[in-house]
Amino acid sequence: MGCLSLPTIGLVLLCSMVCTVSGIGANWGTQTSHPLPPDTVVRLLRENGFRKVKLFDADYGALRALGKSGIEVMVGIPNDMLQSLASSMKAAEKWVAKNVSTHITTNNVDIRYVAVGNEPFLSTYNGSFLRTTFPALQNVQSALIKAGLSNRVKVTIPLNADVYASSTDLPSGGDFRADIHDLMLAIVKFLNDNGGPFTVNIYPFISLYTDANFPVEYAFFDGNASPVMDGGTTYYNMFDANYDTLVWALQKNGYGNLQIIVGEIGWPTDGDQNANNVYAQRFNQGFMSHISGQKGTPMRPAVQVDAYLFSLIDEDTKSIDPGNFERHWGIFTYDGQSKYPLNLGTTNSGSLVSAKNIHYLDRKWCVMKPSAKLDDPQVQLSVSYACALADCTSLGYGTSCGNLDARGNISYAFNSYYQKNNQLDGACKFPNLSMITKSDPTVGNCRFGITMEPYYGGAERILGCLQKPLSLVFGLILCLLTIL
Repeated sequence: MGCLSLPTIGLVLLCSMVCTVSGIGANWGTQTSHPLPPDTVVRLLRENGFRKVKLFDADYGALRALGKSGIEVMVGIPNDMLQSLASSMKAAEKWVAKNVSTHITTNNVDIRYVAVGNEPFLSTYNGSFLRTTFPALQNVQSALIKAGLSNRVKVTIPLNADVYASSTDLPSGGDFRADIHDLMLAIVKFLNDNGGPFTVNIYPFISLYTDANFPVEYAFFDGNASPVMDGGTTYYNMFDANYDTLVWALQKNGYGNLQIIVGEIGWPTDGDQNANNVYAQRFNQGFMSHISGQKGTPMRPAVQVDAYLFSLIDEDTKSIDPGNFERHWGIFTYDGQSKYPLNLGTTNSGSLVSAKNIHYLDRKWCVMKPSAKLDDPQVQLSVSYACALADCTSLGYGTSCGNLDARGNISYAFNSYYQKNNQLDGACKFPNLSMITKSDPTVGNCRFGITMEPYYGGAERILGCLQKPLSLVFGLILCLLTIL
């Protein structure tokens, strides 16, 4: 992992030939209403040959499950913690002691990186974390040094690719964004001085999503796109061009050999007309083939791309502010079932291995009553309520459930709410509109799901006692809809 810190280009090239391939990693997000048990997720990672995992926080259950797994871990610090860690060295030392030192020494977790923040300089954040990210990075590094872990655990900041840009729209014009140029140089110098990598998230899908004129083929790795010429270098896909724009930015500022990690890369499967299993399989398989055999990019041809796929599992409670697709990045569904054929080059079968021994609730669904009227004034209110508290991102133009009729859309919303609330009777009492059925309402590729048995960790007994009171609460809320 530290090959790129060697001082000369010759040694860098030599190391790239003799060092063990680091392997593909995965992002493990936990913003889901029904999480898989951590032990199940770790088994999923291992059985699919993932040798690295990137977390977005320092969840105790996840880290404990990763102990003795042989999986390298990047542990995360959320953006909302940057202020406290930036302003207090003591807070940073306490965080490192609790979330790094303890897990390494007691639980045998192979923590290699601490990710300080997550895309904190994203332009849509309007500068909210500009003053706290670098000080937090410095304090965490100092805490690692004090704990005697700085040689083993490196700091980094997962950054969105919008921290750099090209003045010419070509990789060779790459440099850091003007409004944060000095800050980025200070961070890059700090990472270089302390052996930390530059972590960047690259998403060709987002370019396609935000730009109607973006050439679709350029997002993929098939070589079907019209090539982009940059001097004597030819680019056939956006990933290489984007990655090399960063390489140029680093090189122009004196850090051309700084290690780069692709912290997130992937393609969603629902929630947009370009988010589907076909495109996701094409992109992810193309990416895996593209980086296999220790192949790099035109600017770094001898350096294998170090990357974490985004994402391992779907997350049904993620914010959909960027788009409905945000809840569908997983190569596995929320219950650990593979979505499409994908050969990571890590399994004997050459395909993904789904999670085993998953326990589901009863085969029953909440749907719209045949007798209910579409023009009932409660319909719109009930659907809005259900979708606000559950997940209706598979509905809409170009999505997996985009071909449902009006009644189908309503039923999908009702069932999503019902399943999210563990099939409680009170969660299917939309006034004079809903009923429970044992006939699967799935239509074509539009799957009406059945949720897993809830996993509560060590809180089964407490939450089990709350089931009946919760049922009464749902009944009261839905009853109120009739009088609004």
